[in-house]
Amino acid sequence: MTDDQFFEFCQINRDLRIERTATGELLIMPPTGTETGGRNFRLNGQLYNWTEQDGTGIGFDSSTGFTLPNGAERSPDAAWVKLERWNTLTPEQQQKFAPICPDFVIELRSASDNLTPLKTKMQEYINNGALLGWLIDCKKRQVYIYRPGVAMECLDNPATISGESVLPGFVLDLSKIW
Repeated sequence: MTDDQFFEFCQINRDLRIERTATGELLIMPPTGTETGGRNFRLNGQLYNWTEQDGTGIGFDSSTGFTLPNGAERSPDAAWVKLERWNTLTPEQQQKFAPICPDFVIELRSASDNLTPLKTKMQEYINNGALLGWLIDCKKRQVYIYRPGVAMECLDNPATISGESVLPGFVLDLSKIW
């Protein structure tokens, strides 16, 4: 499928959450359970509040697709892009699956998710330009932190995590997520 055909396919199948790998494989993911959906809502709420106060970027929820430089179309559970990068896109690019890798991504592990593919996906974001990524595993109360050029870091049961220099002043309160 071309990028336009894939976008149209997703529009026709709006009830499905669809991603496409760099090799063109379509991945259809089931909706999350209500517990995970509630966690994702609280997570996105915290990111939204910081984004509105900070004003240097734009946030996105899990229904947003991005076309990564490697050709994969991915939909992280939460994402953030610096305004200066977002504003380089044309209005048409912004309306479809924007050809940009978010600066920051979060994946929230659902009860049914296998950890290995999520870790691979997180590394894919970093390899395609993300500056910071968090994989939140509520099952084990762990957060895997991904950064370019640095080995993945795993935190056990943290109370908070910091957006570091990518999202200065953003601190995610995990007590609202666990």
